[in-house]
Amino acid sequence: MTNFGASTTGDEVATALRDQIKGKTILITGPSKSSIGAETAISIAVGSPKLILLAGRTQDKIQPVIDTIQQKYPAVATIFIPLDLADQDSVREAAKEILFKIDSLDVLINNAGVMGIREYTTTAQGIETQFGINHIGHFLLTKLLMPKLLAAKNGARVINVSSFGYLAMGVRFDDWNFKDGKEYNPWLGYAQSKTANVLFSAALARKLKEKGLLAYSLNPGFIPETNLQDDISQEEFSEGFKVTMEYIGDFPMPEIKPKPLAAGSATSIYAAFDPSLEEHSGAFLTDCGVYGGIMREHTVGIEKEDALWALSEKLVGEKFEV
Repeated sequence: MTNFGASTTGDEVATALRDQIKGKTILITGPSKSSIGAETAISIAVGSPKLILLAGRTQDKIQPVIDTIQQKYPAVATIFIPLDLADQDSVREAAKEILFKIDSLDVLINNAGVMGIREYTTTAQGIETQFGINHIGHFLLTKLLMPKLLAAKNGARVINVSSFGYLAMGVRFDDWNFKDGKEYNPWLGYAQSKTANVLFSAALARKLKEKGLLAYSLNPGFIPETNLQDDISQEEFSEGFKVTMEYIGDFPMPEIKPKPLAAGSATSIYAAFDPSLEEHSGAFLTDCGVYGGIMREHTVGIEKEDALWALSEKLVGEKFEV
């Protein structure tokens, strides 16, 4: 029985679960140097997977991660996949390359994300950037890779990295672009995208249960060391916290403590490989466990899951048949 918690590192989880990792094929989005994704990839390599695919916009930012894995674990194959989640054409090209290179995919970790973008911007397809990258791009990628996920021998897992940032707002199903930016707030945009991660995971778990797919969303923790925060000042973080508190009202705020980068990957690896989670597909995880608190109403319910699914299909122009 594993005994993980808030201070557990990614290496510790991967070492404990090495039997579940060995021989697997894993895809991680957003694994640039000094990120949770990078730490996730390097720690997973401890367990001798067959192949780690690292998908992101710039190879120069990911090559140091590949080099580290090759130096420490030369038997683990690693491949860079060009992927810009802000452009659906790039997502389709990336999926095409991945489908060609592999026979099956055991774990998809939708890790890439942006946070607190100050000014209103949109993706190549005109979707508010945080929603477009953090959810819509991953929705399309997951949809396109589903044949390889369903080909996994012992059941695949899809992991969507969310955040307690979801607390401030649900998905604006009729106005996801904040009135074309007129009502945009960077922290509400972030919250919408993180809520979408939770709903998408629950929907995947429900819709694909009979086909053996497991799905989870998670809060990796507050990791001050990551490059996600490089462009965000302490004042902006304070503003984000203030906005969240205003919108949650009397809802109990979870305890949030800083974690070192080494612990930031632990819950992702736990979600991807721990066998004890099989009966909890669709759950929201934190600190290497199923979250025991109450989830806000805007993240719960089949009606909301299906509304997000339908909106996502509309925004990518494709049906996600399951």
